[in-house]
Amino acid sequence: MRKPQLGNRRVPSQPTRKGAIPVRVATETETESVTGQDAVEVSAETTEQSATEIDEHEDARDVAESEDASSDDAHTEDAEDVTPPARWRRIQWSRVLAFGVLPLLAVVIAAGAGFLKWQDAWVRGSKVAGIESVAAAKDSTVALLSYQPDTVDKDLRAARNRLTGGFKDSYTQLIQDVVIPGAKKQNISAVATVPAAASVSATPNHAVALLFVDQTVAVGNDAPTSSSSIVRVTMDKTGGRWLISAFDPI
Repeated sequence: MRKPQLGNRRVPSQPTRKGAIPVRVATETETESVTGQDAVEVSAETTEQSATEIDEHEDARDVAESEDASSDDAHTEDAEDVTPPARWRRIQWSRVLAFGVLPLLAVVIAAGAGFLKWQDAWVRGSKVAGIESVAAAKDSTVALLSYQPDTVDKDLRAARNRLTGGFKDSYTQLIQDVVIPGAKKQNISAVATVPAAASVSATPNHAVALLFVDQTVAVGNDAPTSSSSIVRVTMDKTGGRWLISAFDPI
């Protein structure tokens, strides 16, 4: 039995009817040829598509590289834009330090040194004032409370020059109205001493001292009598002299 062979077998043509359109039947060879052409065309299309995709990838990579370059340029420009202000700020701070802080610091140091010097002088002056004011208070108190009947005017008016302010006025009125007339009339004499004195407070122009005063008074031919008291004496320095501005027995 013979096997059917595939090959270029010719198909018998059918009789064509009148008025019908002849249809050509493709042979296996033609079909294979068409199929091969289609495969070539598909391969060409695939190759072209691959080439297109490659081109698109390359274009995308070029765009990405361009964007990266642009970004780097932008960062570089931003850095360049930021750098000058930072440098400007450094220059400004250095100027502030040179022309503002350092002179101010020098002024503060000078002021501090001046204050310390003034404070030292003030303390020294206060110590001296305490010593001088206590000595002046002792001498002035003795002069205020001591007098003799024959020289009472001279003694007490001289003591008046050791006073200042309102106390001077009140003392002047007291001696003129009471002390001087009574001493002359009753032959009264008085002697005062200051056995102890201490400085309470003192500044170069003002001081307060505490005095312990003993006074002996004799009236006519009677026996003298003695008394003791503590007096708070306020002193003010006027015209280079320590004068009594207040005399308050305690």
